[in-house]
Amino acid sequence: MRIRSGYVDAAWGQVHYRAAGDSGPWVALFHESPLSCRVYDDVLRELGTHCRAVAFDTPGYGASEPPVHDRFEIPDYAAVLGEAAHALGMRDAVLGGVHTGASLAIEAAHAVPGLAAGVFLSGVALFSADERAEMLASWAPDVAQDLDGTQFAWAVERYRRIWPALTAPMLHTAVVEVMRVAERYNWGYNAAFRHDPAQPLADLRVPVLLLDAEHDMLADKDPLALALARSGRLEVLPGLPGQPHLRAPQEYAAHIRDFALEVSGACPR
Repeated sequence: MRIRSGYVDAAWGQVHYRAAGDSGPWVALFHESPLSCRVYDDVLRELGTHCRAVAFDTPGYGASEPPVHDRFEIPDYAAVLGEAAHALGMRDAVLGGVHTGASLAIEAAHAVPGLAAGVFLSGVALFSADERAEMLASWAPDVAQDLDGTQFAWAVERYRRIWPALTAPMLHTAVVEVMRVAERYNWGYNAAFRHDPAQPLADLRVPVLLLDAEHDMLADKDPLALALARSGRLEVLPGLPGQPHLRAPQEYAAHIRDFALEVSGACPR
């Protein structure tokens, strides 16, 4: 399945996307901080056989233009991504993502009326106030850049620590993408840590699929997310330490495809 790339104009400049498929229900994918839509390439190839799937670069990441400063919040980012999705003609789509991408999907569903027919979420950041404060203080410090390349060693160490049992291609993808945006890699992270998705999740009026790796770092938040979602269910991908879109893209895409067909009415559950 061929993947095509493009740009759409939005409030903060151009938003970059990668897409596959020309028919079927719309699917919008939002990535985790601080990576890019390329983490979904294998998922796009799978989805494109049944859906019109589009993976967006969050503003300031990948090839999307950044906001003018680092104090915008998740609803602001989501409004820009919702604007980009609407510009591509998306209606009655299923929106979803991993970690920061999950929060973006929830808020984008609220930002643009008629955009979302369903939402799928992998790792919802339902932190307590104390957990948010700790993440803001420690998870994503500024990174100095120097001619010795210590920033690259930092990135390698970081992903070897926070992504258990990662593969060499996964490490390459993560390090390349975080280094592309090293001076602002933590903008989206910190916006996500300031944001509480609990009430926006509870306010959704569309079906919610919680689609998570069994041992994801946010898997312990799934019971709370399931309790908050008015029309939700949980699917767990067994044995995975996290990053289901990278480690099991075929299985991950199959769940999204079935959900998209279900909520579109093409395949009633």
